[in-house]
Amino acid sequence: MIIIIIFSIGFLLGSVPNAYLILKKIKNVDITTSGSGNVGALNSYQVSSSKLIGLLVLFLDLLKGALTVLIAKHFFPNDFLLVASTLGFAVLGHCYSPWIKFKGGKGLATAAGGAAFLTPSILVIWIFFWLCSFIYRKKVLLANAMATILTLLISISSADIISKEKWFTSPTSHTTIDFILPVSVMLIIILSKHKDFFKEYFLNGIRRK
Repeated sequence: MIIIIIFSIGFLLGSVPNAYLILKKIKNVDITTSGSGNVGALNSYQVSSSKLIGLLVLFLDLLKGALTVLIAKHFFPNDFLLVASTLGFAVLGHCYSPWIKFKGGKGLATAAGGAAFLTPSILVIWIFFWLCSFIYRKKVLLANAMATILTLLISISSADIISKEKWFTSPTSHTTIDFILPVSVMLIIILSKHKDFFKEYFLNGIRRK
């Protein structure tokens, strides 16, 4: 029963649409129909032209993930699978919030906020790949997608190393599957929010040929 309650708390925390609430309150703008329609920090900044609003949304989205992991670790201090799964529910809630007709953000900030307290190694790997991708093509969405895909591949191929070292993951996982399963699902949820980008990117590539 406690597991269901904690998973539900994670989902509810993640589902709070910070960008939607802030833009609606301050600018009277529906962010789900403005700019890219993404309910996140970057679109908040682009729609509002305010760095302060963008940073505020970013901070609150990071906080959702961090709080989710800290709460889960309080109840499951030695169980990576349950803590990571709770974070996965928070990312799911952020990406598909029931309060705004299952629209949402891309889940990156919420995942990052949680990863900082759960598996900082994965966060560092993602940031490294993001920087490399962004420096190469100067496209944020492409960098987001490539970093997430490459991090997913590293998480699977190097799970036996990452999941067992306290320097990389806290708590450590009992088995590699306990590590791979929740991390992979979370990253796939994030990738699902990039499907429109993938369609446009590959279609443009086909047209250029």
